[in-house]
Amino acid sequence: MNRNITSLQKLSLIAGLFVITLAGCTTLTPEQQRAEDEKTCLSYGFKPKSEAMSNCLLQIHLDRRADIRAWQNDRPQFSTPMVIYQPVVVPR
Repeated sequence: MNRNITSLQKLSLIAGLFVITLAGCTTLTPEQQRAEDEKTCLSYGFKPKSEAMSNCLLQIHLDRRADIRAWQNDRPQFSTPMVIYQPVVVPR
């Protein structure tokens, strides 16, 4: 009986880790991302619908795009096509 409890505990642990892993892989919709960005700017003290708020949202957006570009540049094998060719030797 003790062996079954251990197997059940292992299965529960694996299932729990799987659920935690999936929870960490969530993506935000553009609307959710905008709401999070607005919360961030509001927490900085910017007033809604002000030019300063717009600038804050723009800066967050530009920072996110720069992070994506930097990540892609660190991994050139994913951003550039691989070219394979066989040289052609021309006799003289």
